[in-house]
Amino acid sequence: MAKRETPRLDSLNKKKKEKEKKEESSKHQQEENVDDKQLHQGFSGDEEELTESESDGPVLSEDEDYVSADGDDSLHNDPSEENEGGSSESHQGIEESDSSEDEVAPRNTIGDVPLEWYKDEEHVGYDIAGKKIKKKVRQDKLDSFLASADDSKNWRKIYDEYNDEEVELTKRETRLIRRLLKGKAPHAEFDPYAPYVDWFKWDDAKHPLSNAPEPKRRFIPSKWESKKVVEYVRAIRKGLIKFDKPKEEPRVYHLWGDDSSSTEKAGHGLAYIPAPKSKLPGHEESYNPSLEYIPTQEEINSYQLMYEEDRPKFIPRRFLSLRSVPAYENAVKESFDRCLDLYLCPRARKKRINIDPESLKPKLPSRKDLKPYPVTCYLEYKGHKGAVMSIATEASGQWIASGSIDGSVRVWEVETGRCRRVWEIGEAVHYVAWNPLPGLHILAVSSGQDVLLLNTGLGNDEEQKNIEQLLRIETPGSMDDTGNTTSIVSWVQDDKHGGIRLKHFKTVSSVEWHRKGDYLSTVMPADILLMILFSILIHQLSKKLTQRIPFKLHGLPVSSIFHPTRSIFFISTKKNVRVYDLLKQKLVKKLETGLREVSSIAVHPAGDNVIVGSREGKLCWFDMDLSSQPYRILKCHPKDITNVAFHHSYPLFATCSDDCTAYVFHGMVYSDLNQNPLIVPLEILRGHSSTNGRG
Repeated sequence: MAKRETPRLDSLNKKKKEKEKKEESSKHQQEENVDDKQLHQGFSGDEEELTESESDGPVLSEDEDYVSADGDDSLHNDPSEENEGGSSESHQGIEESDSSEDEVAPRNTIGDVPLEWYKDEEHVGYDIAGKKIKKKVRQDKLDSFLASADDSKNWRKIYDEYNDEEVELTKRETRLIRRLLKGKAPHAEFDPYAPYVDWFKWDDAKHPLSNAPEPKRRFIPSKWESKKVVEYVRAIRKGLIKFDKPKEEPRVYHLWGDDSSSTEKAGHGLAYIPAPKSKLPGHEESYNPSLEYIPTQEEINSYQLMYEEDRPKFIPRRFLSLRSVPAYENAVKESFDRCLDLYLCPRARKKRINIDPESLKPKLPSRKDLKPYPVTCYLEYKGHKGAVMSIATEASGQWIASGSIDGSVRVWEVETGRCRRVWEIGEAVHYVAWNPLPGLHILAVSSGQDVLLLNTGLGNDEEQKNIEQLLRIETPGSMDDTGNTTSIVSWVQDDKHGGIRLKHFKTVSSVEWHRKGDYLSTVMPADILLMILFSILIHQLSKKLTQRIPFKLHGLPVSSIFHPTRSIFFISTKKNVRVYDLLKQKLVKKLETGLREVSSIAVHPAGDNVIVGSREGKLCWFDMDLSSQPYRILKCHPKDITNVAFHHSYPLFATCSDDCTAYVFHGMVYSDLNQNPLIVPLEILRGHSSTNGRG
């Protein structure tokens, strides 16, 4: 590559020399004014900027990199040179071929001989042919001084005594030397103050208490330790300290011995106990025992008079030879019995662990940390003459409605206990439910076979107009999806109470609203013959329509409830709870309660947990994401649980029973699916009185 580009290199060198001559002639006057001291100051001067006359080119900073290794400015980009030589790749090739100075062999061939030996000689060493290498003619000091005064680059020239030639330093080399003279790193890209990287870190590393130097005693052997060592050596020599000798494994084993040690070493441990070996035969079991072991006839007769337990199992006999010994009669039977005992009665050592029963109880949080929750009776709402069967809370929490067996429905203000309105239904009220929408102040009341939709009169004028329009029936009767008048429920305008009356053909036990406030469901738990198709009905308030659920019921229904966020419908029968998808119209899950009879059901505001109360006083908590079996079963009330309910904002749920008490629990449901719900009993609320055996 270097041989091909030699003409190119020659032309560039010629242009370089011509360029230098032009610059020298044009700036000769400026160079005459340059002080000789500044030109010959070498490398001891301060870091001054080089003028164009001194450096033959633009001034460069110390941190700049140079393209060419020898600092020749003629190889930089020039439009005229690019047009002659072609592309920039040829420039790169020239620079690479001309930048290496290590390839040039040194001119000196004298080896390691001191140069002083050739000081007075005219030659310096010999070449390969054995001819003398003549020294170059040196100028005298006056001529050299005049030449240096005319040459602006003279201050960068150094005489190489070893190779007998004059070397001109490049810009890059002068930069390196100047940085070395100032005590800096040769290369500008080198960072002497790089951030320290600690490759070894310890978690238990601590700062020293003081920066005092290490004391001398830490580097001198301790006299106290040497005294202790001497005491131990004397005790060992006297035999006061003995070392345990390593146990040697026996090379032989007892053929007829107990193999318990071998089984434990084999890995069975303490759990396995080997069976006891059978008793080895003695002298009396010999076929030719001594005469002293052979009983007489009188002794044999006396054996017959003894109890069977005390009678000897074996009576020795004597035979003159082994051939005359008869076959042992019970040998096979005894071997079989022993093998049967070993098979049916394995021996094992059981480990008993003494555990404190208190340590097995779960650690529950303190009740003080679970506040707020109801503790004492704050207000009493008095006005009903009979037992209150059901209460419902308005969406804003300002009003509550109550229904009693005396046939009245009352609306109370929560904070003051003031009775806002009273309706006399004329029949025992079983259930009341408030519309969940804040703008629709409609109360659903189940009384006997009728369900009343009452206007409570709350809200502003605009909301009252909307409610009155919803509670107005323009056409008598209700139409189903096919256009035929339904005979299940009749929608009738109730002018007496200012609402709508839904007449059913059986007694309605419960009423539940949908979260959007337009649908409500009613449950009629009657005989199974009539209730297979029409036990649970869904009513639409805006269209005044009634339809039966599109699911086949399995058992008598007890209650129903809508999911708080999704289109899911819960139906509880006496034995289990079925979860249906209203959009897909199919069964999603079946919750097995294991209870004798379900009485009520409530869904957590998040929608993933369900509590179920029973007639036997048990409460079941279901985590539907976990399993269809109960997560917890709480036996809290001695009598029937009449109702269960979740709090809408606090992690609380409560149960009320016929034993005149209400239990309040802390039920925290975590967003982390890996963490189970936390159930903690908090308070028992008392103060109710029983009526006809019911609370």
